[in-house]
Amino acid sequence: MAEHAPRRDQPRLRPAPLLFEPAEAASDPEHFFDLESIDDPRILLERATELTLAFRAAADRAAEFQAMAAAQLADPRRFDRLTTADIAERAEWTEDYARRMVEFGRDLLRGGEGHGFADPV
Repeated sequence: MAEHAPRRDQPRLRPAPLLFEPAEAASDPEHFFDLESIDDPRILLERATELTLAFRAAADRAAEFQAMAAAQLADPRRFDRLTTADIAERAEWTEDYARRMVEFGRDLLRGGEGHGFADPV
């Protein structure tokens, strides 16, 4: 579930660094950012929380870029603009969600409130 976006006067939180996972470790289904090797539950909670926040921040930021791209693709000034149905099909969204994302993206592109993802639904 998305959290409320911080206002413009609040600094954007930076996610914890996602450590590189070697190919052999990534192929092991039990391996996840070396969390399984942490024995101390306090440290495990801290690192797992950092990863959760990092993934959330990355997903929120990616969704903002999705919205901006959808708004650009739907721009009526483009000769090759796409309908919301086309955008929905490409992004695997419902048409209603695509319409909301286009509006959210337009707001972001205008520089309106919203830096920091708030689910448009």
